[in-house]
Amino acid sequence: MTVAPSARAATPGYDRADWASAFRNVGVELDGVPVAAARGEIPAELRGTLYRNGPGRLERGGQWVHHPFDGDGMITALRFDGGRAELRNRFVRTEGWLAEEQAGRFVYRGVFGTQKPGGPVANAFDVRLKNIANTHVVRLGDQLLALWEAAEPHALDPDTLETRGISLLGGVLNPGEAFSAHPRFDPGHHGEPRMVTFGVKTGPRSTIRLMEFASEGPEAGTLLSNSSHTFPGFAFLHDFAITPNWAVFLQNAVSFNPLPFVLGQKGAAQCLKSKPGATGKFWLIPRDCGAHAGEAPRVIDAPDGFVFHHLNAWEEGEDVVVESVYYADFPGIGPDQDFRAIDFNLLPEGLLEQCRIDLASGSVSTTRMSERCCEFGMVNPGCEGLPARYAWMAVAERDTGNDPLQAIKKLDLSTGERKVWSAAPRGFVSEPVMVPRPGATEEDSGWVLCVVWNGARCASDLVILDAADLHELAVLELPLAIPHGLHGSWVEAA
Repeated sequence: MTVAPSARAATPGYDRADWASAFRNVGVELDGVPVAAARGEIPAELRGTLYRNGPGRLERGGQWVHHPFDGDGMITALRFDGGRAELRNRFVRTEGWLAEEQAGRFVYRGVFGTQKPGGPVANAFDVRLKNIANTHVVRLGDQLLALWEAAEPHALDPDTLETRGISLLGGVLNPGEAFSAHPRFDPGHHGEPRMVTFGVKTGPRSTIRLMEFASEGPEAGTLLSNSSHTFPGFAFLHDFAITPNWAVFLQNAVSFNPLPFVLGQKGAAQCLKSKPGATGKFWLIPRDCGAHAGEAPRVIDAPDGFVFHHLNAWEEGEDVVVESVYYADFPGIGPDQDFRAIDFNLLPEGLLEQCRIDLASGSVSTTRMSERCCEFGMVNPGCEGLPARYAWMAVAERDTGNDPLQAIKKLDLSTGERKVWSAAPRGFVSEPVMVPRPGATEEDSGWVLCVVWNGARCASDLVILDAADLHELAVLELPLAIPHGLHGSWVEAA
């Protein structure tokens, strides 16, 4: 399968200035501010906290980051109870954030191209990485973990968002060890819910450390499984998928030349390039709790294309089925480009593909699930690792072509039927989080929560949609401008 850009549709209906206006520094930290619905009503059954993570500091001393992924992490929490909501936000007090706050300028280089003042001479041979804790946030026991995949997690207080410091998870991690920013939550395939995650050590050969933790009850945070597996080739892995028996990784066909990074000319991520003619690989690692425990990992050729995120995976007999968002190529921002002025027509769009891996023969067949540019897909959390009928994702407003994400789509993965809620023309959506209704038996019974950048008022809204038909239940106009962010999670009230 080759993922090719779709045919371009009509002129896009958004204003680039509205989209770019979200890139700003957050200058306030709020603490338990009540937020009422500007439209509609907050469902009384919605009880818990929506946590979001993303870059909240994008400029220092007049210098902007080269890429928003280099911005310092800021956690936003919206707590719901009995039809009411309250908001708080707080920067993660990392060592790098504290140092740069005191200096008033960038002290560290960014992985995605941000340089310290002084040009290549000042940046050459400084290969330190600032743990910016800006990618994801999840609850594990009494710790809220702010995640950045190249280093250890930072532990926060789940209620106040106060930074407790770097967490080595009770000695599971070594200082500086990579810990994924994209864990998966097994809903109980083997009798108990688990958080499944990984760390990667890259090089000419790459090693994946697969870890599973108890995720609920008094044992939450306890390490249940731990294994390491080495594969040939450089691994660029942001996400993975799980089934009851497998952890599924896709090694993109990329190469890494560190010399421009070492010489102070580029950020580390800018040294990644697709390898023309090379083939990506599926790495299927047996889970220690599954039927294939103790067996060697399976390595199978993957289709052409580049993947950041997977939607879901499951098993059917000898097949493992994986649904992922594929790009035609690695979508990067070059050293001389301004991220606020990128031309979306020159970037490949993400398209949802289903790959069916035949473990017996090692063959892979693919099916295009949607032609609409999409990202940040999820299924009902209870269907993680199992066949799911419905998916919710952020999509472009147009049916074809690459644009900023402005709508939320519910896709019936069996029939192709879709429902769409749109924030266009002046709204821009982030990752949707599907929250099941307590006690519900229907897969699509619940709510979809989404932070939306409102270009009309240069601030963020929280939109609550009915997960079944995406009709709008409530819009909360937040007293906060949250820049375009990355990942978030829902924690049900105790």
